Amino acid sequence: MAESSGFLRGARQFAARLQNLRVAGVPDAPALPVRDPWPGDPQRGARIVKGEVELAGAVRPLKPGCFGQSSGAPLMRAYINGFSWLRDLRALGTDAARSRARALVADWIATEPHDPIGLAPDVMGARITAWLGHYDFFAASADDAFRQKLMSRLVLDARNLSAALPAEARDGRALTALKGLIAAAVAMPEHAPFMARGLRFLPAEIGRQVLADGCHVERSPAAHLTALQDLTEIRALIQSARAEAPASLPGAIERMAMAMRSLRHGDGGMTLFNGTREDWPNLIDLVLSQAGRTGRSFASLPDGGFHRLAAGKSLLIVDAGAPAPPGADRFAHAGTLAFEFSVGRERIVVNCGAAPAGGEEWRDALRATAAHSTLTIADVSSSEIKLDGLGRRPARVEAERQEANGAHWLEASHDGWRKIFGAIHRRRLYLAESGEDLRGEDLVEADQPQPFTLRFHLHPNVTASLQQDSEAVLLRLPSGQGWRLRADGGVLSVEESIYVGGAEPRRAEQIVLTSSQDGPQQIKWAITKLG
Repeated sequence: MAESSGFLRGARQFAARLQNLRVAGVPDAPALPVRDPWPGDPQRGARIVKGEVELAGAVRPLKPGCFGQSSGAPLMRAYINGFSWLRDLRALGTDAARSRARALVADWIATEPHDPIGLAPDVMGARITAWLGHYDFFAASADDAFRQKLMSRLVLDARNLSAALPAEARDGRALTALKGLIAAAVAMPEHAPFMARGLRFLPAEIGRQVLADGCHVERSPAAHLTALQDLTEIRALIQSARAEAPASLPGAIERMAMAMRSLRHGDGGMTLFNGTREDWPNLIDLVLSQAGRTGRSFASLPDGGFHRLAAGKSLLIVDAGAPAPPGADRFAHAGTLAFEFSVGRERIVVNCGAAPAGGEEWRDALRATAAHSTLTIADVSSSEIKLDGLGRRPARVEAERQEANGAHWLEASHDGWRKIFGAIHRRRLYLAESGEDLRGEDLVEADQPQPFTLRFHLHPNVTASLQQDSEAVLLRLPSGQGWRLRADGGVLSVEESIYVGGAEPRRAEQIVLTSSQDGPQQIKWAITKLG
């Protein structure tokens, strides 16, 4: 079946190349406007004018002549060739920004050969959408020769994209590809088959990517946000073309919006699981407003495997689900049973964040179990980190939740170390109804006792002080509020950490509980508010 699908895709792409030899069907300009609904960042736009682009903390040169380069992180290369950064130049809005946008688009069109990533279906889809979405900014006032080259390339890319569908990517990139083809159909209605083909594959992608509880199949809040953006754009494009949307589209958007609310802390940012950072609260608000005005959120996301325990002003979000399946695990971290804890708008216990566009070594270090607030056995991650996803991983992750009188209990376990250590990690969490008492118990079940480490990574705004008896750590929040962590069953210490959840890496601290191989295989701990 796979060979047949590959053969058909290859035949369609060959036919598209033959068709592209003819220049017929190229309009002078988009017939209908395509609007980019998302805000740009003028500071990032100023950096692009100066010749560099930033993505998720990584920086790379961006100037004419760079589009043939095929080295560096795939995510960064896809971002550069996808042109969504045009919104940053538009936000800057100067003549220099417009000239730089036009020069970079012209250079991309003239470049041969391109970085192969630039010709991937999702990158073509992003580029088509970006060029059309910002056409009035950089192209409407350009000369006829530039506009003709631009429209010719848009038709060529749309034909190639149509031939490449269904996209081989099994993750959110397939939605971006479909969005591009539908955008091309709206702007160039003389190419009606583009719309028909996009709508043909959209229902299957929605069914495969949006789980019943609204979570995205990649189990990454960052990928979830992108997928919800794509679906809301697709809905708007279909409406502007007065076409009939798949029946599953409105419900999928509504479920994803509710699930996204469940994955936010009190400061408005997302929880830092599986390649996610916290620096998009305003964008999240806008995406939710575009998705619809449902204000509900879920306490648990059973299909995605996330649990939200809220009491008083405190919020505990736990990753108690199996990692994303192969093919949808490009952003997956080895953070099974990790949690984050916040009070009001202040984060206390966090995961270290992510550098998905950074170098491979740095990227993988942040994906390791040790970069998460959970337990690690013998310095080995609970899942095997690989460049394109995960290798060995937990086969069974279980969670049971109870609530009574405003208090919450969560018992969870996973078998990620069964094959190499014959071990099971069990975690029990309790959040009191006041929200001022969080208790936990971490247990390693194994035929042979194992050395393990339990980590609580602290947000860089939190100050930690180990008490003289080394039996507790005092935590001071920016607001002046104080908390104490006590533990029994391991050696308690405060060590350096790093936080890559914000705009730039920051020094941070972590509370570490260490148990030796001949020591107790269980640690009990509590984080309680002072005063």
